[in-house]
Amino acid sequence: MDDSNGRTSNVMIMTFTCSTYYIIFICNVEAGYSLQHFSIICQLLNIFTMIALFFIPAPFLLALFGILILLLVVFILKNLFLTIKELIVNDKRPPVVGLMLNLLIHFNRLFDYQTSAAKRHRTFRFIASSYSEIFTVDPVNVEYILKTNFSNYGKGGYNCDLMRDLFGHGIFAVDGDKWRHQRKLASYEFSTKVLRDFSTAVFRANASKLTLKISDAAAGKQTIDLQDMLMKSTLNSIFKVGFGVELNALSDSNEFGNQFTKAFDDSNFIVFCRYVDPFWKLKRFLNLGLEASLKKNIKIIDDFVYELIRYKREQLKSKKLDRGKEDILSRFLMESEKDPVNMSDKYLRDIILNFIIAGKDSTASTLTWFFYMLCKNPLVQEKVALEVREATKVKNSISADEFVVITTEEALNKMHYLHAAITETLRLYPAVPVDGKCPIEDDILPDGFIVKKDDAVNYMPYAMGRMTYIWGDDAEEFRPERWLHDGVFQPESPFKLTAFQAGPRICLGKEFAYRQMKMLAAVLLNFFKFRLEDETREATYRTMFTLHMDQGLHLYAYPRL
Repeated sequence: MDDSNGRTSNVMIMTFTCSTYYIIFICNVEAGYSLQHFSIICQLLNIFTMIALFFIPAPFLLALFGILILLLVVFILKNLFLTIKELIVNDKRPPVVGLMLNLLIHFNRLFDYQTSAAKRHRTFRFIASSYSEIFTVDPVNVEYILKTNFSNYGKGGYNCDLMRDLFGHGIFAVDGDKWRHQRKLASYEFSTKVLRDFSTAVFRANASKLTLKISDAAAGKQTIDLQDMLMKSTLNSIFKVGFGVELNALSDSNEFGNQFTKAFDDSNFIVFCRYVDPFWKLKRFLNLGLEASLKKNIKIIDDFVYELIRYKREQLKSKKLDRGKEDILSRFLMESEKDPVNMSDKYLRDIILNFIIAGKDSTASTLTWFFYMLCKNPLVQEKVALEVREATKVKNSISADEFVVITTEEALNKMHYLHAAITETLRLYPAVPVDGKCPIEDDILPDGFIVKKDDAVNYMPYAMGRMTYIWGDDAEEFRPERWLHDGVFQPESPFKLTAFQAGPRICLGKEFAYRQMKMLAAVLLNFFKFRLEDETREATYRTMFTLHMDQGLHLYAYPRL
């Protein structure tokens, strides 16, 4: 080997390696991946570099380096051409605010980044080589997508492909006959008085259990992670109401239940990352990085859920189920006996996981942000607590078990300020911050912008809650009074407050969610005052399908006298 050629190839390899290190590091940090992932990838790259330097001929290295540079140049020129073309062509398409790569760069603060773009354009798009990702905060567009032209906007193959490993063919990830079938069965169950009464009893019992757990921490002047407690409490509720079994997730000894919860939350995060990771399919094929973690998490989830299905089938066969009090899962199981081919255990597994994300994440994440905002606004916290006491006519010396009994539906209905405070939380911190659809055919939105059938179309509840033209100049302020007229709660259009979707796919459990949130909030605020552990810290979210608070909600609880 010629020395000069060898030195040149070595320099090229080292330059390429260092550049790759930098790119990998930036992508890892911006996407929120751990340094462990970065370390593993760099070690593999080191091995490749050593092999290249000592065993591969210089001409081959030069050719390889040239090919890589050529591919990089082609990639840059292609995207540059695409960007210039989309910027100068006046074809009534939504304005371009950047490349899809921008979403990866800003992933950790994705919803705020989208909000900043929405403040400039009510409808806009990010572009990739073969499609556009369209976003809108215009309530007129939202109504058109979710209701007026509902038949043209489903989840689509793009979203289903990304979500399938976790949510499979559950109600949130499918269209057509499967969606209608699941919604019909669930809708019947949600409309029964039996389930309403049963769910209320479950909500009361879990509120009492959570109160006792917080009392122990308050007595010891210990901080609590309220988000973690709420997640476990609502998971308990959805298992009892939805599946007819006791999970006891609030018990620290329930290690398997805790493993399931962690695996489910981490999977939620990883699957959402796929929206900004163009290489996720390759990583899944090679079983690398987050995709390898997802595979392990799915195994934990599946083991747990299939055991639940087996247990419920045994109950069904042994006639232990009271057919006047079937839970939602039991109703699906009875349907599966009529059509075992289409309603397999895999299909039931998918249904269960979709109900879990609806029943656990949505309620618990909303309550987490609710208590955070009460800590940031102590006067609001006191007004809610006073209203709770007036509505329930509670005496000071009363136990949690006694208090949940007098927190009747009639009492909850009197709590207009509490209802407004929860709704104001949903406006600013919706459980699902962005929701995507895929058009079946080319279309024109009410604002005049053209949508193509290869596009992805998203409406953004998180950004919509911060739009001054929708909510006024104080849109970013937490002000429950905006929902009250003469002290009575007044709802807004579901196409302005889109936390529960709207149109044919509006959340079936909206009423149940409000009842559970009001029950938990009323009970906790009757017994405790809450203060943040670190009052200077501004809470941030973890970017995923549901708006979890990053690092939890750590606060002190003080008994009310």
